[in-house]
Amino acid sequence: MILVNTDYISGKELQTLGLVKGSTIQSKNIGRDITQGFKSLVGGELKTYTEMMNEARALATKRMSEEAAALGADGVVNIRYASSAIMQNAAEVIAYGTAVKFL
Repeated sequence: MILVNTDYISGKELQTLGLVKGSTIQSKNIGRDITQGFKSLVGGELKTYTEMMNEARALATKRMSEEAAALGADGVVNIRYASSAIMQNAAEVIAYGTAVKFL
């Protein structure tokens, strides 16, 4: 499966199969939230949250790829990511794009 953020794959003719997406909602445990709260007082990277968002993007991408594979796709083009707060200390990450088949 080829995954790209462009609307084409160099050297390939594409047939559009449709929109595919994958999402997840992630949160960290209360203990880590407290330690990250202290970190925000002094500044710097909140590494626990960076890891959480990286894990969430990877899972959303995996789910999007699985949806594309179920359609018989060879790739997904024009991939985009979005995130939003669902509740305090929880975020949704969605990956979406266009599933394509090579001609």
